[in-house]
Amino acid sequence: QVQLVESGGGLVQPGGSLRLSCAASEFILAYYAMSWYRQAPGKGRELVAAIVSDGEGTNYADFVKGRFTISRDNAKNTVYLQMNSLEPEDTAQYYCNTDSRRHAFQFPWGQGTQVTVSS
Repeated sequence: QVQLVESGGGLVQPGGSLRLSCAASEFILAYYAMSWYRQAPGKGRELVAAIVSDGEGTNYADFVKGRFTISRDNAKNTVYLQMNSLEPEDTAQYYCNTDSRRHAFQFPWGQGTQVTVSS
């Protein structure tokens, strides 16, 4: 069973940056459009950013446009999320998985990585 492992989260001050990584236990991510999602306490999971399988197309939720950048390295079986100009409202657990708008299939959810933005 494929396992997704997210990493790179942490505590950062407002205006700071983090780079998240998502790796899979098997060489399979290249076949899928992938997304980053987040879930804040007491809220539902929401899509943050998405990237097509070859990396040539991306899209973002309005609340992160201009601040976050999704990318991928299929040779390394890894998807990234560069987060700049972080705001307290970005505090959440961040997860990666297939883009649910393009794929009915999703991997079992990983544990995610916690991002906390606070002064």
